[in-house]
Amino acid sequence: MLCAMAWEHGPRHLHYAHSHRMRALLTIGLFTVLFIACGPAKDPASAALRLGAWHAELDITSPDDTLPVRMPFLFDITADGAGALVMVVRNGSERITVPDLRIRAVSLHIRMPLYDSEFLCVRHGDSLLTGEWRNHLRGEDYALPFRAIAGDRARFEHQPAPAMDITGEWRTLIYSSCCDPAPALGLFTQQRDGLLTGTFATETGDHRFLEGVVRGDSMLLSVFNGFQANLFVGHWRNDSLVGTAFWGRHGRDRWEAVRDPGYRLRPADSLTFLKEGYDMVALELTDLEGRTVSPQDTAHKGRVVIVQVLGSWCPNCVDESQMLQEFVDKYGDDGLRVIGVAFERHPTAERAVAALERFRDHLGLRYPICYAGSTKKEVVAEKLPFLDRVMSFPTSITIGRDGKVRRIHTGFYGPGTGAHYTAFKQETAQFLQELLAEPLP
Repeated sequence: MLCAMAWEHGPRHLHYAHSHRMRALLTIGLFTVLFIACGPAKDPASAALRLGAWHAELDITSPDDTLPVRMPFLFDITADGAGALVMVVRNGSERITVPDLRIRAVSLHIRMPLYDSEFLCVRHGDSLLTGEWRNHLRGEDYALPFRAIAGDRARFEHQPAPAMDITGEWRTLIYSSCCDPAPALGLFTQQRDGLLTGTFATETGDHRFLEGVVRGDSMLLSVFNGFQANLFVGHWRNDSLVGTAFWGRHGRDRWEAVRDPGYRLRPADSLTFLKEGYDMVALELTDLEGRTVSPQDTAHKGRVVIVQVLGSWCPNCVDESQMLQEFVDKYGDDGLRVIGVAFERHPTAERAVAALERFRDHLGLRYPICYAGSTKKEVVAEKLPFLDRVMSFPTSITIGRDGKVRRIHTGFYGPGTGAHYTAFKQETAQFLQELLAEPLP
């Protein structure tokens, strides 16, 4: 899992009332006035949304802040073969297709395909949207003011000649008020014009596809994927980067980094263990079709089994699930099996199961997924008593043909980490081939 963590020409600040509903109303009113003042009036109900590129902003802030920081992201509006509108969110090389757009009078409702979040918008002609983004997994009152304007604009304004090049690997510490500093590995690729992509890898996963810019002695990176709405701001200080990470509405942390191409985090296979007295995974659950599933059942005896501990709310779990399905497609006939064990944030089992069904269907997963309960630590510990702890979602447990645990992998480095993901995928494939080549017991 990875659920984190005023400068010149930087994010603009506006003063809003503490009430998020009041913020949304003030935002809608302000942009309505601006739209009317800047062009001829149109009937919003009769105007179709403009196709092409859009530039959007979310006001990200912690609950006790009165000065929200604006986090930009980009998306496109296209039409499918039947003429229905489709939203495509862009983060670096990532593309998130959102087909669920519903227009009624002047309103627009956009439901993200994963993570149980949605946009509730008002249309102002064909080129302006205002409203809010709601993330129900973070609470029913979690809402961020939102605005979007049609047009091909950069995510961040940038200058053609940045003062520094931060391409490379950076040893990073992210400081939190609740716990010890968390080590991370900054991975950045900068183009000549200052455009910047990359991510921060941690011991529990990565922050996925970040996109932004290097401008003067500053860097800015952001990501929006339906669950995360994060902004990283950094400044060059001597030979270091120092900055702030904004985690949507639920806080901000200080971070610092130094260039270190040889730095590595602790090996992901060394962080989670079987408890003393256990040598196998004693687990029996029911999958989404109501069938009993266990690594010890007849269908799995003599197979190589990966038990994936996941959540439908977890972006890194999306990446891992797609990789595991690829492995099942490639090595299933040789004896590879995967069992998903999901812990959910929804308040009821019905909503949790519905979220898992959307997760499975959207990703095209064809291995069994079982709902194990909520993400509360005591529930996870009860359902997985053989593990010393679950440090991260996802965590994968690989079992050999003999029924013994061969590896427990904490977290996941997804495609946002570039070469690190490629190397990890190749190493995992080689590991599975070796296990599958072992004789049947």
